[in-house]
Amino acid sequence: MAGTRWRAGAGQLATGGALLTAVAFLPWLSGTDPARTVLAARSADQAPTAEQLAAVRAELGLDQGPLTHFARWLGGLPRGDAGTSWVSGAPVLPQVTAALGVSLTLMLATLVVTIAVAALVSTRTLYLGSRRLLRDDGGGTVAASLAALPKFLLASLLATVFGVWLGWFPPGGWTGPASMVLPALALGVPSGAVIGGLLAHALPATFGEPWVRTWHAAGFGPGRLVRPALRGALAGVVPQLVPSVVGLVGGAVAVEKVFNIPGLGRFALDAALAQDLPPLQTATLLLALLGIVAGLLVKALCRRLAGPALRDGGLAAAPPPARRRSLGRVFGGCALVLLAVGVAGLLRDPSQVDTAARLLPPSAAHPLGTDALGRDMLARLGHGAVRTAAVALAVTAVAVVIGVLLGMAGPAGAGPAEVLSTLPAVLAGLLTTAVTGPSVWGAACAVCLVGWTPYAAQTAALLERERATSYLQASISFGAGPIHLLRHHLLPAVLPAVVRNAALRLPTTILVLASLGFLGLGEQPPTPEWGRLLAENQPYLELAPWTTLAPAGALVLLSVLAAAGPRLVTSRKLVRSH
Repeated sequence: MAGTRWRAGAGQLATGGALLTAVAFLPWLSGTDPARTVLAARSADQAPTAEQLAAVRAELGLDQGPLTHFARWLGGLPRGDAGTSWVSGAPVLPQVTAALGVSLTLMLATLVVTIAVAALVSTRTLYLGSRRLLRDDGGGTVAASLAALPKFLLASLLATVFGVWLGWFPPGGWTGPASMVLPALALGVPSGAVIGGLLAHALPATFGEPWVRTWHAAGFGPGRLVRPALRGALAGVVPQLVPSVVGLVGGAVAVEKVFNIPGLGRFALDAALAQDLPPLQTATLLLALLGIVAGLLVKALCRRLAGPALRDGGLAAAPPPARRRSLGRVFGGCALVLLAVGVAGLLRDPSQVDTAARLLPPSAAHPLGTDALGRDMLARLGHGAVRTAAVALAVTAVAVVIGVLLGMAGPAGAGPAEVLSTLPAVLAGLLTTAVTGPSVWGAACAVCLVGWTPYAAQTAALLERERATSYLQASISFGAGPIHLLRHHLLPAVLPAVVRNAALRLPTTILVLASLGFLGLGEQPPTPEWGRLLAENQPYLELAPWTTLAPAGALVLLSVLAAAGPRLVTSRKLVRSH
């Protein structure tokens, strides 16, 4: 036990140290003059003189190099001194503390919304499963649709409808409890759909285990089954809940911008863009510490949920799913619509600009309307389909492989996962772009850098649960080796759930890539990528809603298709096995 804790702590320290060192080198890695960037942030002067640049270098001591600055910043932390901002000259610690307080308050409100939405998505499965009426979750399509909602687009829609038109809540700012409602909904609804979808997927397998049949035979009613079944299913879902919500502290940059919220993510982004190292380093340190705290919370919750092993038969014990035909229709319908849109769009020119046809509504000439430059939306949607799906699938596949491998590494992988779980993809994008330059593959590397952590946490939790089962202990007692256990027990118990998780997170991956492109760190215009179409047309949501509804609808169809695919394959395998 002591060795396990030591390895986990060593992994946390190594990852945190590497992350802070990379941030300290950011201005020098970018290849741009830090003095020029800081001076532009101070005065917006696009043509500074050599004397002005020299004065800034002397003031900040930039000639001393990054290591000297890093050591000086570290030395001040024990005294409560995080340095002063290079741009404003104000002490950093009060600014970061205020931003952290705002983000933590928003995180708690988002957690309430996330739990409520997850409960709504999974309630039907829990109710019918406890009565032995359901073997496959019926809320997968709803969960996939809600998970595909772009957070920044949902934030804009909520601000417009409930903030401006109806006036029920403040459309922006941070003035009181009422100003938390709309941002919490924008962040919590998609996150809750992901968590609820995972729970609804885990419950049918739990209700198909032998202990459920034993309890039924002993006369226990459905009400007595709900709590132990929910407890068993939550063991693999809880590791996704806390990091997902805590990660919003630094990752809700787009929503913070829409609602003008002075949170920690926005604070870190502004400091990174200005190459203002003291605030950026302090914010990064707080995000890393927050990830460690989230990891401790996950472990504590998993220990509370743990107990006598409830699994004794695995997924193979579950009867065949009963909703295979309707699931196939959903899958086929989404596939046909996306295929039709893709083929029709590929026959049109996505780059043709017609200023006389700006923001035209859908018509026979332009079935999905035109954008602000008069370009055909159907053409841009069709040409962006292959690129969007290919990049997102490649990023997801790499993240899943990394996450499963590090999740199987035990404490050695838990340390880096806990530190990186709250690192905003935007900050990772700034680090990778400093080396690779702005490109879609640089953004893909940034998403892979932080995107593997949910899969690692889920893999570790599922493996811990699987190792506690009686049949695995029996296999070991009969002489089964590590390779046999891995191939026939551990991987079959882990991979279906992880693939399902990856499918639900596919829209999120697309939108993270889009947000990086919107900030100039990823896909560059005029490439017609779906996520970027959402980002660049978001300002026209009220004036020309078709410019955002088309890519948003395509994204929802893609996410439903991605969520239905693994379930359809699993159901066919179960039917053949029975």
